[in-house]
Amino acid sequence: MESDERELYSVGEVAERLGLHVRTVRNYVRDGRLKAVRIGKQYRISRADFEALTSTPDGEEEPAAAGIPHGRHVEVSSIVQIESVSPESASRLSTLVTASVQAVRDTPDALRIQLVYDRERARLKIVILGGAADTAAVLNLLDDVLGPGNDLLPSEGWESDRA
Repeated sequence: MESDERELYSVGEVAERLGLHVRTVRNYVRDGRLKAVRIGKQYRISRADFEALTSTPDGEEEPAAAGIPHGRHVEVSSIVQIESVSPESASRLSTLVTASVQAVRDTPDALRIQLVYDRERARLKIVILGGAADTAAVLNLLDDVLGPGNDLLPSEGWESDRA
């Protein structure tokens, strides 16, 4: 970015300034974490919106670098892969996980969950993105539900139906 006087930045310029991939900045725009205006086929981010995202005015030193403590934002990405899952069990587990996350959906750091079931491989993948504590709560729920003695995932009898 040549001039600090500019009022609108491209997604690429914001990505470069933040040290992020362009795709990550686009996802921030799509998720509403970063406000942007669409001009033609491209997004433009105002200086004020850029500063709101970074919580520091453009050109100023980061508070931590200046020795000023500040709250940190932590985001966890987890992928849980469960093998040998029947379609019925995958559906029940998907419903349980999404329902458990719905209660906290309106918070700024709401968990984002994606569930993908591969019928051919009988595999369920759960992708969890969000704060550390909320992610840990979902992982603990999965551990409790999938632990020994729970009948949610029958171990035999349905495999012959896959063929």
